[in-house]
Amino acid sequence: MHRLTRGAAAALIGLSLAVAGSNAAQALPAPAAASATAGNGDHVRLALPRPTGPMAVGRDTLHLVDTGRPDPWVPEAGARELMVSLYYPARSARGRTAPYMTTEEARAFLEDRDLAGTVPAATLSGTRTHARQGVAPARGTYPLVVLSPGFTVNRATLTLLAEDLASRGYVVAAVDHAYESVGTAFPGGRLLSCAACDPARERGYATVARGRAQDVSFLLDRLTARHPAWRHARMIDRTRIGMAGHSIGGASAATTMAADERVRAGADLDGSFAEPVPAGGLGGRPFLMMGTEEPQNSWVRDWPLLDGWKRWLTVTGSGHFTFTDIPVLAGQLGLLPPEEPLSGEVSQRITRRYTVAFFDLHLKGVAQPLLDGPSAEHPEVVFQRSG
Repeated sequence: MHRLTRGAAAALIGLSLAVAGSNAAQALPAPAAASATAGNGDHVRLALPRPTGPMAVGRDTLHLVDTGRPDPWVPEAGARELMVSLYYPARSARGRTAPYMTTEEARAFLEDRDLAGTVPAATLSGTRTHARQGVAPARGTYPLVVLSPGFTVNRATLTLLAEDLASRGYVVAAVDHAYESVGTAFPGGRLLSCAACDPARERGYATVARGRAQDVSFLLDRLTARHPAWRHARMIDRTRIGMAGHSIGGASAATTMAADERVRAGADLDGSFAEPVPAGGLGGRPFLMMGTEEPQNSWVRDWPLLDGWKRWLTVTGSGHFTFTDIPVLAGQLGLLPPEEPLSGEVSQRITRRYTVAFFDLHLKGVAQPLLDGPSAEHPEVVFQRSG
């Protein structure tokens, strides 16, 4: 699986010690006003772009424990655990914005990339979001989209997509899978690190995909139960569920669909299929693959097995992390790496636009000409194959 290179990480958070005194708790400016050049002595304040939909966005955090399954990476730790950020259409945009990630999670991210002595963790953790904590939900029911992040990275890296989907009338569950990131905060002051990293390399990443499929099925069980784990679960339309993810998270969408018929549509954002698509396909359900120009051998292999509506799109000038928050934050710093020439603004616009269009078509039944062929509005997006 792809990992964030040190160059790309430095581009994301290549701040000099000159900004170490910045106050991450202050209100942050809009993205256009937040850019700075590393080393210029200015305080750098990062902010995600505003959601494009008409609805305000709320966010809750949920800790789930699957008592019927031991953790696959650390069995002695006991039951499998998940941390879930639930984004939802809200009645009001008033109130405090939700934190991007904890300072401890940011510090773990930096330490993993040998940047802890250069970059203040508070700068990354203090990135401005647009979801409001604990606000009242909008009335009505909405489709649910599950988001699963890339291997070793926190679910926070999919925040801009999660917020945008919620602003356009979706409930979104962004999942951190225990021991599969370099640092995820769990209750009790625990920061779980990547105990899965070495075993996954030894056993193969199909183990990760299969485990995440089990995680998502458990999550769906808890969100749709008679007595659900989330206080606003009544918002969820159980008949309209989709899944998307980045890297192994995207590959896991196909694995989850193969195991769980409740997931009606899946999107893979630049993730190789670690677990092959079953020979019998996905029951005619739709699947979107969107990634870089780099050849994806597993996509070539499994394309014929996808037996429903399908698209294979590539984005010219993109890198593996184009489909996450990372290029957006790097762009605000003027530090996008040269190997990823696509700007953060273009990256986030494409990621949001095509992912939302896919789910609008297949979970809401709204026609999407954008998915029929090349668009003058997004010339970077190339239709490799359609079906």
